[in-house]
Amino acid sequence: MGVFDTDGTDASGHEQVVFCQDRQTGLKAIIGIYSTALGPALGGTRFYPYESEASALADVLKLSRGMAYKNALAGLDLGGGKAVIWGDPARAKSEGLLRAYGRFVESLAGRYYTACDVGTYVPDMDVIARETRYVTGRSLEHGGAGDSSILTAWGVFQGMRAAAEHTWGTPSLAGRTVGIAGLGKVGKYLAAHLIEDGATVVATDVNEAALAWARTTHPQIRLVADTHELITSEIDVYAPCALGGALDDDTVGVLRAKVVAGGANNQLAHPGVEKMLAERGILYTPDYVLNAGGVIQVADEIEGFNFERAKLRATGIFETTRRILRLADEEGVAPAVAADRLAEQRMTEVGRLRAIYLR
Repeated sequence: MGVFDTDGTDASGHEQVVFCQDRQTGLKAIIGIYSTALGPALGGTRFYPYESEASALADVLKLSRGMAYKNALAGLDLGGGKAVIWGDPARAKSEGLLRAYGRFVESLAGRYYTACDVGTYVPDMDVIARETRYVTGRSLEHGGAGDSSILTAWGVFQGMRAAAEHTWGTPSLAGRTVGIAGLGKVGKYLAAHLIEDGATVVATDVNEAALAWARTTHPQIRLVADTHELITSEIDVYAPCALGGALDDDTVGVLRAKVVAGGANNQLAHPGVEKMLAERGILYTPDYVLNAGGVIQVADEIEGFNFERAKLRATGIFETTRRILRLADEEGVAPAVAADRLAEQRMTEVGRLRAIYLR
């Protein structure tokens, strides 16, 4: 494979990086396969108007690596991959473009399975599936799992329960105040679980439709103007559920919560942020552990989807998070370091079995 170094982005740890282009439909995509040690790489396709090809590449490399660790900790026999389509989905998305992308996925012969991510939805997967077998997150009418946000939110809730137990001694959010940044695909389901559990929910979103949904469906949610007002409120838990980079130096400096547990990917703006959180006594639960419910859901689709089976697996995020937090305490390391060690251990121990020749 080639090694790329674009604006500090290093692809040397990846097995394969594929650049895809179809001029007629305007498709420009990158598929990153970080590891197939545990099985075919699985990860969603993000459709986003990146500023440049370099920023698209940086994102796909970071996301595909994260998927390898997420899938390993979720107990899946799947490796890590991700794809990005560079463009504005509101303008560029078309049947032709999605099908052209599907042809590129098919060309990898099963090394990579795709699914939904930011900017792509279940109907898009049905279109892509007209050109490739290697698609998950399809609609119920096509035998798929449907909306993967459902179990993503369930998994985040389970991980948050484990963080609550670690911090306050009880695996419940009852009587706690949780601040949710983003009431989109995942945030809205998470809010419902928290309300049912007896938590007080404070939230914000840049999308007026999401705010209107909250006012109508859960009027008890207290809506605030922006993320700054949210994180400086009297909250016990901060749940970033929008795009990545939610935790930076400025955010950590004013954050009032004692726990960070959310559904967004890549929440830390840079690696030093977790140390800053620890210095302030704030417990950070690794995002790729908590938000694995969605990939568990779409992975179950590969063997014939069963919602109850997938939900049971996603419920296991509680025990995984608990194990990581205990290991972090025992070894005197940050939770993300403990999580990485467990993921790498599984990729090494199980992945090496492929060296045993089967006739």
